[in-house]
Amino acid sequence: MKIMTCPLNGPRNISEFSYGGEVRARPRPGADPAVVADYLFHKTNQPDVVREWWCHVPTSYWFIAERHLATDQILRTYPAAEYLDQEAQP
Repeated sequence: MKIMTCPLNGPRNISEFSYGGEVRARPRPGADPAVVADYLFHKTNQPDVVREWWCHVPTSYWFIAERHLATDQILRTYPAAEYLDQEAQP
């Protein structure tokens, strides 16, 4: 059984989570359609560490996990607010 640590609920069975995709900057409203298509359909997909959105389904709690794509190892999980605070800083 694979375990993922939810920042709110602690270690839980991976079956309690739903994958939400890579953490990426969304295109601005009115962006060029090619930019929007790239955002929707193209993923990094490199054997490296990637930030991903995950949801603990029983509590509907969304958070971010850093996972190594080559090993499928979850390196860390943290609240989305922590990431959003970093992005807001100049």
